Amino acid sequence: MSKTEKPDVVVIGAGPGGYVAAIRAAQLGKKVVIVDKGTIGGECLNWGCIPSKALISAANLFHKIEKDASEMGIIVQKPSIDMEKLQQWKQGIQNRLIEGITQLLKANKVKIIIGTASFLNRQQIQVDKQSGEKVILEPRHVIIATGTKFISLPGFDIDEKDILSAKGALALAEVPKQLLVIGGGVIGLELGTVYAKLGSKVTIVELMPEILPGVDAALVRPVKRRLKELGIAVYTEARAEEYKKHGNIIEVRIRTKKQGEIVVETEKILLSVGKMPVTEELKIKKAGVRTDERGFISTDSQQRTNIPQIFAIGDCTGIPFLAHKAMKQGIIAAEAIAGKNSEYDYRAVPSAIFTDPEIAIAGIGEKEAKKNGYEIVVSRAMWGASGRAMSQLETLGFVKIIADKNSGELLGAEIVGPHASDLISEIALALEMGATTEDIGFTMHPHPTLPEMIMEVAEATLGKAIHIPNPRNVIDFE
Repeated sequence: MSKTEKPDVVVIGAGPGGYVAAIRAAQLGKKVVIVDKGTIGGECLNWGCIPSKALISAANLFHKIEKDASEMGIIVQKPSIDMEKLQQWKQGIQNRLIEGITQLLKANKVKIIIGTASFLNRQQIQVDKQSGEKVILEPRHVIIATGTKFISLPGFDIDEKDILSAKGALALAEVPKQLLVIGGGVIGLELGTVYAKLGSKVTIVELMPEILPGVDAALVRPVKRRLKELGIAVYTEARAEEYKKHGNIIEVRIRTKKQGEIVVETEKILLSVGKMPVTEELKIKKAGVRTDERGFISTDSQQRTNIPQIFAIGDCTGIPFLAHKAMKQGIIAAEAIAGKNSEYDYRAVPSAIFTDPEIAIAGIGEKEAKKNGYEIVVSRAMWGASGRAMSQLETLGFVKIIADKNSGELLGAEIVGPHASDLISEIALALEMGATTEDIGFTMHPHPTLPEMIMEVAEATLGKAIHIPNPRNVIDFE
């Protein structure tokens, strides 16, 4: 026999969007229940953002010791990798964060239920708990935050043994001698780079003409250069057609446009070709929730679905798949439920790709700015002009700013280079505030640091840069 509870808000999914929405709703006086079929933290904390960045940090440090230390005059014996200890360290970070989020939920009096939720109708949700018990929830409002899952390809079914998703690739007990990455997008490049730095012979296969499809070619060029330096073979306009396993070796037949048919031997295959929403088990059709043709949930600017009392946030609502976007959407949904006039502003959504070098973008680029009717000024500074970048042996890439020539308003920025993921926050703040390049240039930045290059490119739009060339086309308010 099941029991019935009547909370104000039920949040389905305890990832970055879900737990943030639950806490914010509780702060606003709502009685909140959060349901997750796995563990607190969702994909981001368990097999996404956090564990991947832990391995990226470790791989970068290992690579610096192995390749860069001697150039700085630091002589060390050849380093080696203890994968068991590395995985323990990574898991320790995850465990501390999971425990911290769990305690935050409890401190805000959010009830946590571990189980699988599904709609019975618009008013009722059934939760099948891991214990076998069933709970019926009858909330006033629902926030769906169920995220996405990885897509397999025909003939390449993810089993997390030979064919890995990011989840399996982040949990490997040993560094594979060879790794084939199918999909040259964000996940494929990030994890392919990790294992190349740790000693794997990595091959990347991408169906499209370029890796990182959709990212400006100028931003991708420094990444392609580093991939080549790392010995990573990249095949674009290529398709993995089938594989055969011989003992520990997997032979993959690849059809390429330029080289014809080739065969690549590998120990593991990482499949990273896209994601699909996790909504089937949820049975959202019983609630009448509308989705697009790919199954992603449609929402308005307050994250409300076509059913007024049901909201959706995060990856299950479609691209871009960003944890910080999900968090912001969770806050908006919780505040809308509480009667606040909160809406989502997509103008200042930054994105970061943790390749080597990193790529970060905020605002709009040149093409979009021109398409929107702006007369623009563009300035760019190479990291080779930065003393701080030189002192870190990280001079690959640039900082680029796009501004409105008539008003000086910042429209967007693109950064490829050291700590781009950290630097883009200054741009996001400037965009949110409607700042001009004069505002940024007038702001004193400490020297020698990486952020002062943002100041330099801002000054360059005004023809006032000291340490980099000024463009011919500049903003002139005089």
